[in-house]
Amino acid sequence: MRDRTAPHPTPSPPPDLPEQVAAALREDIGTGDVTARLVPEAQHVRGRVVSREAAVLCGRPWVEECFRQLDPRIRLAWHAGDGVSLAAGQVIFELEGPARPILTGERTALNFLQLLSATATQASRFAEAVEGTGCAILDTRKTLPGLRSAQKYAVRCGGARNHRMGLYDMVLIKENHIAAAGSIAQAVAAARAAAPGVEVEVEVESLAELEEALAAGADIVMLDEFSLADMAAAVAINRASARAARLEASGNVSLQDVRAIAETGVDFISVGGITKHVRAVDLSMRLEFGE
Repeated sequence: MRDRTAPHPTPSPPPDLPEQVAAALREDIGTGDVTARLVPEAQHVRGRVVSREAAVLCGRPWVEECFRQLDPRIRLAWHAGDGVSLAAGQVIFELEGPARPILTGERTALNFLQLLSATATQASRFAEAVEGTGCAILDTRKTLPGLRSAQKYAVRCGGARNHRMGLYDMVLIKENHIAAAGSIAQAVAAARAAAPGVEVEVEVESLAELEEALAAGADIVMLDEFSLADMAAAVAINRASARAARLEASGNVSLQDVRAIAETGVDFISVGGITKHVRAVDLSMRLEFGE
């Protein structure tokens, strides 16, 4: 993973961030943190969060919101921003304040930071693997329920791009939609009528279906489970078409084969694994109690 000490501009956090944090705290605290009551109410604590492995940091706004909601007296001092590479053993941030709310929020804050850093790290690995090809890595809707906007933010922090946010901002015509409409051409025409001005993407499973989608005027064509040879052929067909579209490769893409896919000339590669198959980054919070 390349050192990202000066990453691309950090995206704006999603507007539903406070609700995500509130839901996570409510889930954990319930009727009250009975263990934190063992700590004297006036107890003060200082601490730091350390990364135990190399990663791309993501989740700072969620950590800040978590402790803000618990107690605004808690102070955080960050040593890295979202989108920056972390080394093993690196201090991410320091915090100090009343011990009870810090102990109460520790797990929720780290859960957000570990998950979103994992997503950003995986996105970064894929984005770096195709660097220089002109192809962009896209995420999918295969996200954790309730945390889609958070993971989409993390994808951008990792240097990849977002596909549609949901079912409302792009038409994606798949096999069952085509069967219900009667043909690719009829499905595209129905989509244009139902959602004017919205981009239309068509998923195809053969070169013949690609030609149908191009003739129908699709904006994007998804090449589902195509071989490398068929992807290259699809790129050639598209370039020769009078109604060329952008091409997206999809289907069980791994880090090992993503570069070869990009080199076929497709515009995008969608990878569900950057949000679905993530392993939380290993972080540690170390606290020191005092007066």
